[in-house]
Amino acid sequence: MILHHEFNKNPNFSDAQTIVFIHGLFGSLSNLGMLARAFTQTHHVVQIDVRNHGKSEHSSEINYPLMAQDVLETLDHLNIQNFIVVGHSMGGKISMKLAEIAQNRLEKLIVLDMAPYAATQRNHDKIFEALFAVENAQIESRQEALAIMRNHLKEEMVIQFLMKSFSKGHWLFNVKALYDNYSNILAWDTVRSEVPAIFIRGGVSPYLAQEAQQQAVYSQFPNATIVTVNGAGHWLHAEKTNEVLEHIQSFI
Repeated sequence: MILHHEFNKNPNFSDAQTIVFIHGLFGSLSNLGMLARAFTQTHHVVQIDVRNHGKSEHSSEINYPLMAQDVLETLDHLNIQNFIVVGHSMGGKISMKLAEIAQNRLEKLIVLDMAPYAATQRNHDKIFEALFAVENAQIESRQEALAIMRNHLKEEMVIQFLMKSFSKGHWLFNVKALYDNYSNILAWDTVRSEVPAIFIRGGVSPYLAQEAQQQAVYSQFPNATIVTVNGAGHWLHAEKTNEVLEHIQSFI
């Protein structure tokens, strides 16, 4: 599947490295924009909507091998051979899968707040409940959607994040497919990759906090380091953009 994307070619250096940015669950290509924009003068930059998100095609199938292959097909379409990848959350898992299946093409792996580890808790059930409630109400206005969302969710930041994908009475992401494949999104099959990697975790986030999660990083990515952005949660790139950028820039 060729994904919807934005490809910003470096205007000064045709042979610049390419950085690919991959968003997380319920997101879109704009989510990592605050990072992507910082590299437009030094690199070629590709931002993508993964399948069933943003303006990319919908599919009833979702798993990491398929989503990683989508990225490669999109890069082939753009005639991009070698690249660096930055992935957040679910996008981090897609990136890690790329490090296995495209080791000869991936130059560096940057993962934001995600471990190569199967999650056991269903942390998004209330979100799915809210999203389906909006769908079932068949409303058109943003204000009506917001009211329904606030009946189900208390975190205003989460609500506003989700509402970025509400357009003309519809969710841009495929709620049913994401719900039906949620176990595949939580899952992880162990990989092994020698690609140089950095895992940047939020200091108050649970996604890469446990010793077992960190050991999974080192066992599957022996050339990896883990760094912590103190005081940041799961959306560390939005909360502490400059600090995250410093880690990425020093790594690449």
